[in-house]
Amino acid sequence: MFSKSAPLYDLFYAGKDYAREADRLRALIGEHKRSPGTSLLDVACGTGGHIAFLRRDYAVEGLDLDRGLLEIARRKHPDVVFHQGDMLNFDLGRRFDVVVCLFSSIGYVKTPPRLRQAVQTMARHVHPGGLLVIEPWLTPDAFKPGMAHGLFVDQPEIKAARMNVSAVEDGVSIIEFHYLVATATGVDYFTERHELGLFTLAEYEEAMRAAGLEVMLDHEGLMGRGLLIGRQPGS
Repeated sequence: MFSKSAPLYDLFYAGKDYAREADRLRALIGEHKRSPGTSLLDVACGTGGHIAFLRRDYAVEGLDLDRGLLEIARRKHPDVVFHQGDMLNFDLGRRFDVVVCLFSSIGYVKTPPRLRQAVQTMARHVHPGGLLVIEPWLTPDAFKPGMAHGLFVDQPEIKAARMNVSAVEDGVSIIEFHYLVATATGVDYFTERHELGLFTLAEYEEAMRAAGLEVMLDHEGLMGRGLLIGRQPGS
């Protein structure tokens, strides 16, 4: 998915307040978690932006499908265990007190059946009394096709732009990123196509309940999109 843009990921998201989001997540975990441990798995962890702050309070591990992003995460956090795996079917052979899937990554499952499969897979990795926390991608009502978007990097050694116009095909949001990157070696142009399913909050909740979780909704969440909090019964 980020085959060519992985080295640019942290540059484009340098303004994301991972520290504040980790603080908010920490408070919600403290409020809802009933299991006694502190193990945490970050599914679709990317380059480990949240892990940098969550590791202060939790025994963290990360999982992602993208090799390029994982390489960066491992360089940034050499003492953290990272796994390559698909959120649909990974099996680490153990459970965690908290499993999180943040920053809209859940949208990449694309369809309701795959959403249910991914939630079931993640829920199987949660201790009794532990939590599965999912930050949703935009809902069908919130996603606006035809909107132009852009992110820009202006540093001494690199200038970069990432632009797209949002679209929808068969209930799936289509994000065709166009990159223009200038360095001392020249100017590079490339594209990446990202497809994310547009699910209602009810569909997220139904998937979590189907996985046997007790479901709570935090409407604000980490960046205004809300959070689905599922607790594994028992303690």
